[in-house]
Amino acid sequence: MKRRTFLAAGAGFAFGSPLVAAVKQNKFNAAANVLARATSSGQVEAASLYVRHSKTVFTKSFGKAGSKDAIFLLASISKPISIAAVMTLYDRELFDLEDPVQKFIPEFKGDERDRITVRQLLTHVSGLPDQLPENSRLRASHAELSQFVGGAIRTPLLFEPGTRYSYSSMAILLATEVARRITGKPIAKLVDESVFGPLDMKHSALGVGRLQLDSLMRCQVENAAPESGAGDPSTKDWDWNSVYWRKLGVPWGGAHGSAADVARFLEAFLRPEGKLLQPETARLMIRNHNPQGVRPRGLAFDVGPGLGGPKGSERVFGHSGSTGTLCWADPATDTVCVVLTTLPARAVKPHPRNVTSKHVAEAVS
Repeated sequence: MKRRTFLAAGAGFAFGSPLVAAVKQNKFNAAANVLARATSSGQVEAASLYVRHSKTVFTKSFGKAGSKDAIFLLASISKPISIAAVMTLYDRELFDLEDPVQKFIPEFKGDERDRITVRQLLTHVSGLPDQLPENSRLRASHAELSQFVGGAIRTPLLFEPGTRYSYSSMAILLATEVARRITGKPIAKLVDESVFGPLDMKHSALGVGRLQLDSLMRCQVENAAPESGAGDPSTKDWDWNSVYWRKLGVPWGGAHGSAADVARFLEAFLRPEGKLLQPETARLMIRNHNPQGVRPRGLAFDVGPGLGGPKGSERVFGHSGSTGTLCWADPATDTVCVVLTTLPARAVKPHPRNVTSKHVAEAVS
């Protein structure tokens, strides 16, 4: 991007002329108005929107998000962020996608586990479950990340590896455990050193890291995902807003970040320059790896029209999160869209994040 144009909440316009300003403002007004109405009505406590289309950037904050740098719990947008850190080890030839997971985690054996490859972990075809049966018990006891890893190593498989798709947070966890065993570094440290640092993502952390707890947007836990407590008052010491969960930094859903930082991350794949990964590795992460008839997935990225990008765009990539977040990038229209909210994804349909995304997609199509 040679030149950027910003629209920040309450900051007015900085375009070349009043006419150009009006045209560019109207382009994303419909998207912004969705979040403005949702926050003014009280449905959503806080939201942030970041859109870049070609050389134009539009960014605005809403409700309790006081600035464009407001920091949200990203939920499953954490997955591609964590795996990007893992893939820096692929660039160093420290593992191969076809390596069996057992090569790095010897105790991962029995019940066909020896057949599971690193690639299968990253594309959700390993047979591992999304959450552990003992998830609530572990969280209620404030278990360490290593205890979740132990559970993921032992938990029964849902199906024969490679035969079908089933979204799996535990598979992503074990992929990051492979990286920990290779490097000896906790995944939060590896992400900070290999992703947030090189991309200058100053308002992001896996867990809390250098961020201030009181700077994080509160999640509206009512109607939240069951594995996060679903708003039950008895789960307050381990739900999304608890100090325990914020600091734990689970690689499948514990990253925090601003909309602009998430956009920086997507740009590293839309326009790979080698700051994060070798360009060919970045492109590898955003292409489909699953066979025909199985839901398309990149390496931890969701890919394809199902993300809700511009109509007809087949190369869209990104991810959504159960805390009410959504992001995508589209090479065909040179667009990045990030919508962060505090309203759980399952709380209402259609969710404001999806309606906002749809308006952005229509504006750039």
